[in-house]
Amino acid sequence: MGLKETFYISHGSPTLSIDESLPARSFLQSFRQEVFPEKPKSILVISGHWETSEPTVNAIAGVNNIIYDFYGFPEKMYKIKYPAPGSPELANRVKELLEESGFKRVHEDKKRGLDHGAWVPLMLMYPAADIPVCQLSVQPNRDGTYHYNLGKALAPLKEEGVLIVGSGATTHNLSRLRRGVGRGGVDDGSVVTWALEFDNWLKEALLEGRFEDVNNYVEKAPYAKVAHPSPEHFYPLHVAMGAAGENAESELIHHSWSYGALSYASYKFKATSG
Repeated sequence: MGLKETFYISHGSPTLSIDESLPARSFLQSFRQEVFPEKPKSILVISGHWETSEPTVNAIAGVNNIIYDFYGFPEKMYKIKYPAPGSPELANRVKELLEESGFKRVHEDKKRGLDHGAWVPLMLMYPAADIPVCQLSVQPNRDGTYHYNLGKALAPLKEEGVLIVGSGATTHNLSRLRRGVGRGGVDDGSVVTWALEFDNWLKEALLEGRFEDVNNYVEKAPYAKVAHPSPEHFYPLHVAMGAAGENAESELIHHSWSYGALSYASYKFKATSG
């Protein structure tokens, strides 16, 4: 079963796991019905919460443990389970494809489970936890083009029935969130200028197929360093974009905000013929 689509999901705050008021939660819960009805053979998640100096995949035999890599949230969030099986086979295939494409050092981690950048969206998208999941790390010391090429190397996985999901945040400057908004405060719906301008630039660039500009977003995008003081939450988009192919079409599949500056913009990339 070949697939044509890859996805970039903005997972936003960890409270996405419990907060029924977040529109992004409803979007992810409807993912199978409204966005992607095919059931993939397995899922590869590129999460902004796994940073390494060189590409690393988790090769878990049995069930993935989940990592509660957040602090100071409601106790019930630390009791959530998502017992998705691991996939050493997919991990080996990812390593093989990357090495064939010139990524000389690719590592396997046989202990690390799923961080919240993976299990929080997946628990909403695929609540049965019956699809094998493998994670691939990002390299924050590299650039957008590097991660785009990482995605290009993984493109054959789609033909093998693997759903490739980048999980990050379209804007991610936690020091500039409006903390009184969205967690008990009054949300007037306003968005700060830097976040809005970066988010709009990205949407236009993707929908117009200007992937090269997105790869070079630091030079091209307004407020790039404000929207992403560090790049780890943005690089999953580059991987998903690269895995779809050079002539892929982009579609905005969800858009909402929280805390006045945290964009939940999510995208589908679909390969086109020719």
